[in-house]
Amino acid sequence: MKYTQNDRIEQLTEKTLIVGVDIASQVHYARAFDYRGIEHGKTLKFDNNQSGFKALRDWIEKLCSEFGKNHVIVGMEPTGHYWFSLAWFVLDNDMELVVVNPFHVKRFKELDDNNPTKNDRKDPKTIAMLIKDGRYATPYLPKGVYGELRVAMGSRRRIVKQLNDVKNRIKRWLSIYFPEFCSVFASWEGKTALATLQKYPLPAQLLELSVEEIAQYWKDVGIKRVGIKKATVLHETAKDSVGTSQGLKSASEELAFLLEEYALLKSQEQKILSLVEELLHEIPASQELLKIKGIGLVTVAGLLSEVGDITRFASPKQIQKYAGLNLKENSSGKHKGRTTISKRGRKELRALLFRGVMPLVATNDEFKELHKYYTTRSVNRLTKLQSLVALMCKLIRIFFAILTKNVAYDGQKMLQDIQRPTLQAA
Repeated sequence: MKYTQNDRIEQLTEKTLIVGVDIASQVHYARAFDYRGIEHGKTLKFDNNQSGFKALRDWIEKLCSEFGKNHVIVGMEPTGHYWFSLAWFVLDNDMELVVVNPFHVKRFKELDDNNPTKNDRKDPKTIAMLIKDGRYATPYLPKGVYGELRVAMGSRRRIVKQLNDVKNRIKRWLSIYFPEFCSVFASWEGKTALATLQKYPLPAQLLELSVEEIAQYWKDVGIKRVGIKKATVLHETAKDSVGTSQGLKSASEELAFLLEEYALLKSQEQKILSLVEELLHEIPASQELLKIKGIGLVTVAGLLSEVGDITRFASPKQIQKYAGLNLKENSSGKHKGRTTISKRGRKELRALLFRGVMPLVATNDEFKELHKYYTTRSVNRLTKLQSLVALMCKLIRIFFAILTKNVAYDGQKMLQDIQRPTLQAA
């Protein structure tokens, strides 16, 4: 991986052909340049299919032969999901793949003609010029088990989002038609509560039954821990319900649809988690991560899906920057601005680390002690949020050490920060 702009520029030689591609849903445009910015050939328009990709490859091979090039860099904007197919085609044909920041393209396009015009023929040149100046990044497209994990965790993320939406809609339904329901049951997702909602969701339906009939229904569906006492409470609550009494037939159908969707999504979530658990067994060091108190399956799988093969990083600081946890500061002259995290990089990785640290601070003795130390020390005291960010970086270092060195987690070694004589940066 090339991390500095100088490193990126140095790999561009007189033997390098720079190809800028403007990505669209159906038709792409490509233009080719040398390392000085001189264009070779004419603009290529090609379709987003196999024949179009072959036309691009033949066009590049022709230019390489005509102008004596043996190194090809293909650059593009990572536009939505449309660039993935072409990206894999480029890699499979032994060409180097790079991406440029869409914001840079937007700002850079006026340098040539002092014109804000944007079109499919202009953008490929802008992309190529950014590459020429070393303003690009090498994307990581995970393969093997890491590719499987990324797809699986992406699916789980979408399922959980839909599941939360359904849960909120069910809560809304209960607030309108039976607001007292959750005073009887601790959670509407419990076995007894769900069975009741599936058969008798409305207060009027419950009042048509006797207390004994309600208890017998629960027994018939296999619920044995509740009986007459709970049925009596539910029946009395239904009598005094202030729920809406209009549109009840349609409301019952609406709840039935929501409960069906809820059951389906819960089943899908369980299946995807089972698949994730199987995939983690293919990464032996991941089992050591799961032994850390407070670390769960979702945290480990999510981190590995976002980071991929961790050996491609030379140090934990690179992962920290990859997650947008590196520090930024706005200072000028005598003014010293506030230092905050950059929030660049993969936001899902950053969110995952934050969600992973919260239970660690609550349940893991070492993380709890370190959090207390950061927020109470007399010098360079951190706020609770700053401490959590520091612990997120600590978690990255722990993951990096375990995955690269195949060692076990040592909680006492982690607590050395408390005795360390030199102060850590906030």
